Amino acid sequence: MSGVVEKGWETQRRVEERVKRLGKGKYGRVLRMARRPTSDEYSRVVMVTGLGLILIGALGFLIYLIFTALPSWLGGLFK
Repeated sequence: MSGVVEKGWETQRRVEERVKRLGKGKYGRVLRMARRPTSDEYSRVVMVTGLGLILIGALGFLIYLIFTALPSWLGGLFK
């Protein structure tokens, strides 16, 4: 039982050391400069992301239509 408790304390110590170094490592500067986006910035990001999803979906649907409808249409032309 004592070994399990010691392992738990060691794990806790390692986690706490990592958390202490979080702001000092290579990502520390990025984390210190990061801020919460304003509602205007957030809504722009959501709109651009949604537009991108719609465009990619439309392109995929267009490719699907081309590959399903075009062969039968071309087959009817050359009979």
